[in-house]
Amino acid sequence: MNTIDSDLPEVNQDREQTEVEPEKTTTETVAEENSPESEPEQVSRETQEDSLADDDSMAGSGVESGDFAALLEQSLEGIQEGSVVKGTVVQVTDDFVVVDVGAKSEGQIPLHEFTDANGQIELAEGDEVEVLLESSEDDEGAVRLSRSKAARIKVWEKIAEAYQNEDIVQGTIVSRVKGGLQVDVGVMAFLPGSQVDLRPVRDMEQFLGQTYDFRVLKYSKKRSNVVLSRRVILEDERNSQKSKLMEVLEEGKVLPGVVKNITDYGVFVDLGGLDGLLHITDISWGRVGHPSERYSVGDEIQVKVLSYDRERERVSLGVKQLTPDPWTTVEEQFAVGTRVQGKVVSLTDYGSFIEIADGVEGLVHVSEMSWTRRIRHPSKILQVGDIVESVVLNVDPERKRISLGMKQIMPDPWETIDDTYPVGTTIEGRIKNVTDFGVFIGIEDGIDGLVHISDLSWSKRIKHPTEVYKKNDLVKAVVLNIDKENRRFSLGIKQAQIDPWESVAERYPVGSVVEGTITNVTDFGVFVEIEEGIEGLIHVSEISKEKINTPVGMFNVGDKVSSKVVHLSPHERRIGLSIRRIDEEDEGSFEDYMGKSQEATSNLGELIMNQLNAEKD
Repeated sequence: MNTIDSDLPEVNQDREQTEVEPEKTTTETVAEENSPESEPEQVSRETQEDSLADDDSMAGSGVESGDFAALLEQSLEGIQEGSVVKGTVVQVTDDFVVVDVGAKSEGQIPLHEFTDANGQIELAEGDEVEVLLESSEDDEGAVRLSRSKAARIKVWEKIAEAYQNEDIVQGTIVSRVKGGLQVDVGVMAFLPGSQVDLRPVRDMEQFLGQTYDFRVLKYSKKRSNVVLSRRVILEDERNSQKSKLMEVLEEGKVLPGVVKNITDYGVFVDLGGLDGLLHITDISWGRVGHPSERYSVGDEIQVKVLSYDRERERVSLGVKQLTPDPWTTVEEQFAVGTRVQGKVVSLTDYGSFIEIADGVEGLVHVSEMSWTRRIRHPSKILQVGDIVESVVLNVDPERKRISLGMKQIMPDPWETIDDTYPVGTTIEGRIKNVTDFGVFIGIEDGIDGLVHISDLSWSKRIKHPTEVYKKNDLVKAVVLNIDKENRRFSLGIKQAQIDPWESVAERYPVGSVVEGTITNVTDFGVFVEIEEGIEGLIHVSEISKEKINTPVGMFNVGDKVSSKVVHLSPHERRIGLSIRRIDEEDEGSFEDYMGKSQEATSNLGELIMNQLNAEKD
């Protein structure tokens, strides 16, 4: 008998000290049993005798009624009251079962004593049953029988025998009680929580309604107390299994097992009396995030013994070792250039890992995901679990690395872009992004062209592109240059418009006087806008015939001034203006005017004198 935990109620550690009631006589046993609420009606002995005497079958038998009574007396010899005897079912009524035990009269037993747990009664006339002979003859001469009390006595006899011989009793767990479970073994018995299983059990509810084998640890019929253990039986079974396992356990052995426990680092497998550890790295040649992804408690699996420490009884197990390492044939299976299909198993900042075979993963670097798009993180286009196609770029079996490319599935659009968009082609697209140095225009999926700030306008001085454009604006531009090697596409917006400088000489010839608005004043001169986007410079030397060190302070931005075109260079986009030369011409015109005025005055004087002389005459 195995040692029992000290926390068991009314259970002593030493079997010899266990209190067991001595076997009692049948009379004492009957006295201890509860009397039935109402005694069944008995068939009188006299009635039986009269009936038998009147029976035709007895009439010719030569047996007198007195002789028959004597036979009844003889049949009860050796049967004591309080004994369990066998009887024959004579009749089954709606309320009673009539049983003949060979007494003077037949006994009646309530029908409910023959009802099973499901409320069913499977009984027929002629069936043999065991009953308790409570009294061979009561005050009315009837036989008192009980099937339930007989069954109870048999149960206690069985419990006593099982305890003495360390035999097994079978019972059904019916309810949960304080400290353990209640078990029906014919009588209600107590199963302590520590005796339910080999390991502590948190959820007792899972055992309700289950039928198991138990060992009797302690019993007291007087107090109706029975203590059971299931753990003792499991320990015996485990020790037996362990002994058999130890005989065959060795490295390299393939054994069946049952998943017993799952942790973050692996799975504990019950090999039959001994647990082994299946580490997470030995579950599969491929990636395993958590052992629970592959196994559940109770799963039956095949494992291979990797190492066995007999002294410490530690066993290391493997599952992936049951199949060859797939990396040994990866070069033949996945040659460079092969198109493969796989599942995304992991995303990192630098790429995505694709499982292309069980235990074989390849890396698609972010730079190999698209010909045209700049992908900052794989999650922008991929999710774990996605099925994707890729091309094998490189295989390194020794380091267990495979490089894959997704963009290689499609042709590189940059290879034919100069055929599609030759230099000088006018395209139309929406502004995708605005930066300090220009704007990017979407040409086709993944290909953007840059319009530098200097190519936004022929005439406007633009300090920042946002002054004239914003995101999603639809614009026209001209292809200026394509650099396939560096994947750069240069565009110009102003080139899609007429250059106003091409006809500036016609509009503003040298010597013409123009009017404009001062846009900037510097030490070396004044800039004047003579039309939108067309500016000319009045050099400090062209402001006045007087020497001026700086025009700053003499003019303000926004002032209107007139000047003369003195220099024109459309190619260099320069116009030279002069205020001084306008003044010089005005001064010359004034002198001519003054000369003409003096001549006119003289002529007038002569005219006046002539008129006066005429009046005198």
